[in-house]
Amino acid sequence: MSRLIVISNRVSRPNKSGNQGGLAVALAQALRESRGIWVGWSGEVTENFTGHIGFSEDEGVKTATIDLEEQDVDEYYNGYANKTLWPLFHFRIDLAEYARDFEGGYNRVNKRFADTTSPLIEPEDIIWVQDYHMIPLGQMLRDKGHQNRMGFFLHIPWPPTRLLVSLPHHTKLVQTLFAYDVIGFHTEEWLESFRHYVEREMNGTVDGDFVTLGDRTIQAIACPIGINAQEFSNAAVSDPAKEMFEKVRRSLQDRSMIVGVDRLDYSKGLEERFSGYSRFLKDHPEHHRKVVLTQIAPPSRGEVESYQHIRSTLDAIAGRINGEYSDVDWTPIRYVNQGYPRDKLAGIYRAARIGLVTPLRDGMNLVAKEYVAAQDPNDPGVLILSRFAGAATQLKDALLINPYSPEEMSDAITRALAMPLDERQRRWRSMMDCVEEQDISWWRRCFTERLIAARQEDSTAREQIETAH
Repeated sequence: MSRLIVISNRVSRPNKSGNQGGLAVALAQALRESRGIWVGWSGEVTENFTGHIGFSEDEGVKTATIDLEEQDVDEYYNGYANKTLWPLFHFRIDLAEYARDFEGGYNRVNKRFADTTSPLIEPEDIIWVQDYHMIPLGQMLRDKGHQNRMGFFLHIPWPPTRLLVSLPHHTKLVQTLFAYDVIGFHTEEWLESFRHYVEREMNGTVDGDFVTLGDRTIQAIACPIGINAQEFSNAAVSDPAKEMFEKVRRSLQDRSMIVGVDRLDYSKGLEERFSGYSRFLKDHPEHHRKVVLTQIAPPSRGEVESYQHIRSTLDAIAGRINGEYSDVDWTPIRYVNQGYPRDKLAGIYRAARIGLVTPLRDGMNLVAKEYVAAQDPNDPGVLILSRFAGAATQLKDALLINPYSPEEMSDAITRALAMPLDERQRRWRSMMDCVEEQDISWWRRCFTERLIAARQEDSTAREQIETAH
């Protein structure tokens, strides 16, 4: 069996707490099966980059990490990845910052990953690069002579062509994707945007899953990521989850809870969510004192100015809403800037009558699937989901809304609170079937099996195209 080498910005070592994310669990399982290696940044900063690789093995998963210089982190991670690509790929061109230093640092760090990973690669290894931090890495490995099967998966949206062309050297960046054999996106929409760009801006051709640019044909597929549905359902009835469930229910005093769980990020639509909830309180005074919005929003990327701004803005909006509507024994918004272990989070989800997942744009959004998996089948809550989340293409029995419309959000909350049990059960069962069938293992198999077969399919497709011409 070929080894799998996963390369990503950060690695997640297995731990006994069971609080790893679903992606980490799926990749760890694949790495164990193939005796593979997970390569990434250690998260540590060194004064001078040496190329030293720190090897570790935890519960059968081997990791190889490198330290980066402070300038690398500023330009590659805080700069190009999170100030340029992240806002642009989430359709926030107004927040994207373009600087030569950022792009230079991004390419420099990708080259450092290529240089340090290259000696670890054996001829039969399969290489799987993860996410927007590492787009050009495949081309850099090809330049070093590696002919391995290589795949790339984008975990965030792919922007429309009209936005992507605002990126300096956009064609050069996209061209590096043709070093891979298979590239994956969460949804058909993101895939179609990629195809459109290649056809319109690069004069490439598309034939089903095969995309050709010059003499290079790759496969581009939609392959939505899932969660470990069974593990999360089990976590929801674990002792820590039950303890958290009871703690939350006692604090609510028979009130209905709406829950939102998001990183503190402008793509998550938190300002719009608070505005929609405020509109609900304004339009429905009969629900005052009967409902509470609990928003869990752990801080992220605090070094980036736009993230500092959103935190201060949300603090102000939450304070205004609570000031306007609170009573001495009721606060309409519980705004919490900390994270919780996955088992306790499952208990919080299970205690919530409504899951409010309203990103302005999201590659997938696994919180929506976690909320579904954590529900009591006999008395499930209702998921309100932004139609702009990748998950909306699968969870069609959620209440789908436009997060920019406070009225739609208010109406959806009202409908969810009044929804009869039989409808809640029917909607939940349909969504849970999808969450269970297309789980994290299905996603991993969907991509890696395509990658394993890629070379043969690529050769066959090329022969067919040449014959047709």
